[in-house]
Amino acid sequence: MMTDLLVPTLDHLMQAYAVTSQATQVTPLLESTALAKETGAARVFIKPESLQWAGSFKVRGAYWRLKRLSPDEARKGVVAYSSGNFAQGLAAAGQALGIPVTIVMPIDAPAAKRDATSGYGARVVLTDHGDRAREEVAAAKAREIAETEGLALLHPFDDPEIVAGQAGAGLEALDQLSAKDASADLLFCSVGGGGLIGGVSLAFHYLSPATEIIGVEPEGFNGMGSSLAHGSIETMPIGPKSICDGLMSRRPGDAPFAAVKAAGV
Repeated sequence: MMTDLLVPTLDHLMQAYAVTSQATQVTPLLESTALAKETGAARVFIKPESLQWAGSFKVRGAYWRLKRLSPDEARKGVVAYSSGNFAQGLAAAGQALGIPVTIVMPIDAPAAKRDATSGYGARVVLTDHGDRAREEVAAAKAREIAETEGLALLHPFDDPEIVAGQAGAGLEALDQLSAKDASADLLFCSVGGGGLIGGVSLAFHYLSPATEIIGVEPEGFNGMGSSLAHGSIETMPIGPKSICDGLMSRRPGDAPFAAVKAAGV
């Protein structure tokens, strides 16, 4: 079902969407005449995945990844690190599927995201990273817990199954555009570690190849853009804090990078 070890095929994306769409909400595709006027575009559409179950698109990939666990892995449970959005999505998916979830979160992750994660029944472990990159400290703690407790270690974005699950947002948007008798010339997609743009770019690559995909990253965290420009994955220096808390990844994951490259972004 994969074109190689990292890039899901269209059949794989559709298989994932058939499963996740039974457990997620259809988020609207909203037309903004104000943005169209401001930008000079004929039409502008916004897909607010913030209205998705658990607050973001992350539940799409999380639910699909949990469905791919072996029975033994599902019984023992999983551990992952996240600053908040994947944490909430994985916790909510785990609660729905009856799979124990442990989340390692940086101590400076937003309190609302920590509370929401524990509210979905996940065990939350906090890490204090000091001057080190917070994702590196949290990732190390997650690996330690996986090894000592025998839990399946999940990555918040660097996993072809996560990419396949996140593609549901793109597949859904394509259906909605068609229903509005519209197509996309340009698609702007936020980028952190790359799970979303990896899946969405593949969905449009397969089904709307004329659409140009443009990634949007916080200043100082342009790992995907820099990696694409140089043809290989690059890690950015530890940058300043950003209000885009969920997008502060210093490098894209191997799987999202492979997907984005395959999609010709």
